[in-house]
Amino acid sequence: MEFGQAFSFAFQDQDWMKKLGLAGVILLIPIVGWLAVSGWMIEITRRVIRREGELLPDWSNFGKYIVDGLLLMIIGFIYTLPSNIINGVIQGANVLLQTTLQNGDSSDAMLPIMTGVLICGGCVTFILAILAAFILPAAYANFAVKGSFGAAFSFGEIFGLVKAAPGAYVLVLLGSILAGIIAMLGVIACVIGIIFTIAYASAIMGHLYGQAYNAGTGTSYQAVQ
Repeated sequence: MEFGQAFSFAFQDQDWMKKLGLAGVILLIPIVGWLAVSGWMIEITRRVIRREGELLPDWSNFGKYIVDGLLLMIIGFIYTLPSNIINGVIQGANVLLQTTLQNGDSSDAMLPIMTGVLICGGCVTFILAILAAFILPAAYANFAVKGSFGAAFSFGEIFGLVKAAPGAYVLVLLGSILAGIIAMLGVIACVIGIIFTIAYASAIMGHLYGQAYNAGTGTSYQAVQ
């Protein structure tokens, strides 16, 4: 993988200010804007996988980006559902524990049991969240290149991609953390963050997803000059 290329490719496009600026403005549209930018991001993934020359898309396919973004949201929801359900149970158990303690109804035996359940549940939630962080990029990329919602749930292919290039998906996880930091820098700069940094972070993630997919299929990334 060319890790640094994910952070620099956008600026190699002569219209990068226009494309990233429009992405930032579109993000101001409630719900629809986030869906559209998500779809725009996965179009970057698609272009990296297919080795297209112009990796940073324009906004001529706005409607398609919204549809793809909606599908991505559903895919992400399904993959994170197990950890969210367990987390919900943990939160409910924690409220019950706190209520019981406040009412003074807990027995000496009940308290350690409930505490153990909370700790174990937290560990399981953490493991599932990490697993989703590794698998989701492969699922998104498989959806992008196959053009099928079901491709995101072809678990044999998905796990095969991650197994074939675990280091690449570690870099995607690292990249997502760095992209998140970059996006948060915009909060400090307020308007710049809305117009630029979040859109830029999305572009980074789209590129990394495509690179990781290519690594999993044994296809090295080559930047188009």
